[in-house]
Amino acid sequence: MVQITAAMVKELRDETGLPMMECKKALQENGGDKDAAKDFLRKQGIKTQAIRGDRATTEGRIAIFPSASVGTMIELLCESAPVTSNDKFVALANDCAKQLATGPGAQTSDDLLKQASPSRSGMTLAEQRDELFNQIREVFRLNRILRYDGPCVGYVHHDGKSGALVELRGGDADLGRDVAMHVTAQKPQVATREQLDPAAVQKEREILTEAARKEGKPDNVIEKMIEGRMGKFYAENVLLDQPFIKDDKMTVGKILDAAKATVVQFERWQLG
Repeated sequence: MVQITAAMVKELRDETGLPMMECKKALQENGGDKDAAKDFLRKQGIKTQAIRGDRATTEGRIAIFPSASVGTMIELLCESAPVTSNDKFVALANDCAKQLATGPGAQTSDDLLKQASPSRSGMTLAEQRDELFNQIREVFRLNRILRYDGPCVGYVHHDGKSGALVELRGGDADLGRDVAMHVTAQKPQVATREQLDPAAVQKEREILTEAARKEGKPDNVIEKMIEGRMGKFYAENVLLDQPFIKDDKMTVGKILDAAKATVVQFERWQLG
C-alpha cells in the first residue's frame, strides 16, 4: 500500500483548494495517484452538485467582453452575495464572456460550458465551474448568454448586478462606454421611436388625449398638446430621445450625431 504523506496531501490541497481531509481520502482511494485523486474529487463534487441542484441562485454577476468585431454578455448566478466578489467566481464569469466572444460561439449556456476555458489550460468551463463548486460548495448557474457580431461597447455597474452591451458603429471608446453606462442607468426600452410597439404608442396617445379632454381643452388644441406630452413618453423609453446622462442639455441622439456614431442594437440586463 502506498503511504500517503503530508507533503502529498498538501500538494493536492494547494492545487485543488479543497480541505486536507478530502484530499487525503482522495489519495487513499486512488493509491496516491494525484491525477486520479483530482478526477475522483471532481466526480464527487458533481454528485454533490446534483443533490444541491434545487438550491436558489439569487445572487451573481454580469460580465461582458466587448471588442471592435464582437461583443458578449453573460449572467453567472450563485447562492450568496459574498461569493459574487470571490476572485475565482469573477474569473469564471469573465472566462465565460471571453470564450463566448473568442470561440466559435454558442446557442445555449450548456454549449458554452462544454468549451475550453480561456484561462485554465486543459480544462473546460464546466470543469472550471465544478472545481469552484468543490472549493466553495455553492451551486453556480450560467443563466443567460448574449453575443453580437459587430463592433461593441459595454458597461457593468460596480456591483455586477446590472450592465449593458451595445453594438455601436462610429465614435471612440470613451463615447461607447458612456453610451453603455447611460443604457445601464436610464433603462431605455428601444434605440429609436420606430422600434416602439405601435400599440403601446397608440395607448399612450389615448391616455393623454383623455386627460386633456378632462382638463376641458378644445379639440383643436389637444393634438398639439399631445405631441408635446408624448416627448416625455419618448424620453422614458427611447434611447435617442433621452437626455444624455453626462450632459442633460443634449439628447443621446444629438451626442451620437455629433460623433457620427450609430447604435445598431443594445441589450440591458438586471441580475436575475
